[in-house]
Amino acid sequence: MSATPFSPSGKKAAEESLFSWIVSDFGLNDAIESGLVKTPRVVVRDDSKRTRELKSRLYHIYMDDEVKDDINRKADETEPLPDLVINAYYLLGKDWLEAKKEWKSVGHKVPPVMITVANRTETSSRIKYAFDHNQVLIPDLCNTDKTLQIDSRVLEMAESETESIEIEIEKEEGAPKLTRKQQAELLRQTVDSVGKIGQPGEQIQNVISVGMLSEGWDAKTVTHIMGLRAFSSQLLCEQVIGRGLRRVSYDTGEDGLFEAEYVNIFGVPFTFLPHEGGDGPPPPPPPPKTKIEPVQEKSGHEISWPNIIRIDHVYKPKLTLNWDNVRSLEIDPYESITEAELAAIIAGKANPKVKAEIGLEKIAEDTRVQTIVFRIASTIYNSEKRADWKGSKEVFLVQVVKLVEQLIESDKIRIKHDLFHQDNSKRKILIILNMNKIIQHIWTEIRAENTQKLAPIFDREKPIRSTSDLRTWYTSKPCEWTDKSHISHCVYDSGWEASEAYFLDKSDLVESFVKNDHLGFYILYNHKGVIRKYYPDFIIRLTNGEYLILETKGVDNQQNKTKREFLNEWVTAVNNHGGFGKWHWVVSFHPSDMKQILKKCLE
Repeated sequence: MSATPFSPSGKKAAEESLFSWIVSDFGLNDAIESGLVKTPRVVVRDDSKRTRELKSRLYHIYMDDEVKDDINRKADETEPLPDLVINAYYLLGKDWLEAKKEWKSVGHKVPPVMITVANRTETSSRIKYAFDHNQVLIPDLCNTDKTLQIDSRVLEMAESETESIEIEIEKEEGAPKLTRKQQAELLRQTVDSVGKIGQPGEQIQNVISVGMLSEGWDAKTVTHIMGLRAFSSQLLCEQVIGRGLRRVSYDTGEDGLFEAEYVNIFGVPFTFLPHEGGDGPPPPPPPPKTKIEPVQEKSGHEISWPNIIRIDHVYKPKLTLNWDNVRSLEIDPYESITEAELAAIIAGKANPKVKAEIGLEKIAEDTRVQTIVFRIASTIYNSEKRADWKGSKEVFLVQVVKLVEQLIESDKIRIKHDLFHQDNSKRKILIILNMNKIIQHIWTEIRAENTQKLAPIFDREKPIRSTSDLRTWYTSKPCEWTDKSHISHCVYDSGWEASEAYFLDKSDLVESFVKNDHLGFYILYNHKGVIRKYYPDFIIRLTNGEYLILETKGVDNQQNKTKREFLNEWVTAVNNHGGFGKWHWVVSFHPSDMKQILKKCLE
């Protein structure tokens, strides 16, 4: 007997594909329609821009261009979450707060629970840090005593006394110290008893998980779910949503039916998609593929580079800003979400007759401008406190607070549409929802005017990478064998790249080169408050032994200029270090300028 009698993906996603005989097929859709479980509600509309599929960006948050790269990297817990993620927590948290008030008014002794399912431990830690430090301006939800962070792997390892497990369990001062085994057992009991009166998990209201939590987890108090990971199949969606579907009450109303209960969901693309079956013509053969790998015979052309995870800045003892030179920051209201509409999934489709709306008007009323200033300043302080600052950290914070305050009060923050610019309440909401953009904007300006030195920080596990690290891969894209590259072939994404690769392979100014494809070489940059990865096109070793990072660009824009600012920081920091040779960077705006570019670097 199975609630999910189908395979996760593929053409054979039919009921009989996993089991040849089904004793009882009572699937999730049947359970929802019959009222045996809560009814899931997903976001169907909001007041911001849509995805390419014309859906709300809250429908599958992880796939948003501003989110995926940011939460898929090694990041310190103090690094702020993307604005869209914070925006989603404001909306879902506001709805959770209303549910908590309603539960309390009818006599519930336990709070409703919000669950986050994150993609990796680093993301989970950043979320926990954001709540612990009130970066989500909903105080009731930021109670550290009622927040539980758990990696499903830790629960599995907790069964073994010999495993080395790092578990944080807050104990009252003076309480006896627990052994690691006792800590693990207390953690397990807390997870298993969420929402159960008189047990360790009774008052837990915010669960941050990596993984799906265990099968059979029977918490009944889950009312809100946030998905921040890839969902490659509907089975994964069902597993996550299933953690929140147990009903609180099975009492019937006057009509003999269960009272409706709902779980509101952001970020989990839950739907029932039809699959195609039946006979048909055979699929066309796949195009032939070329094997791409390092070649031992060409190991003399191996290129290595420092694996840098961030650039630290050494600052002047006094932070200053020339406001005449500070660039303006434009905020587009339609990139933020202030209202969202949810609809119940019934009979496999969103039912507009069973819907709910969430808005953020009260956030502006409850949040003072000074709170916003301190939130921006403290985020900058926490992300930069390890830097080689000349002076006390308190002085650093005071100076940052003053500069942020001046920015907020100035005309350097411009709202794109007059309606929002003239309404102080709407302007305040937009500033709250675009906090990362504002943080990055003012910190970029401060860094540009006050940096004395750049210092690279290397990945501890692998401080140096090289072309030898490339794993064999296959491609059907156009490619050609190269003589001066350690990699067997150069794969082309455009005719322009093909022309430049040919020139580099034949030029007497080039000793070795490699196309940056599957190499793992990238520069982290921050654009509009979102951390992204930038992959330059080529790494070149010139005949004088110096290195050149080459980017090909036909059309320029502000995002590309931002990439180059961070690329320039990377090259400057590497050259300051001095242990990796001399590095240059350059942009080619036309294939014909290659020879001139190389000659200039050599000179």
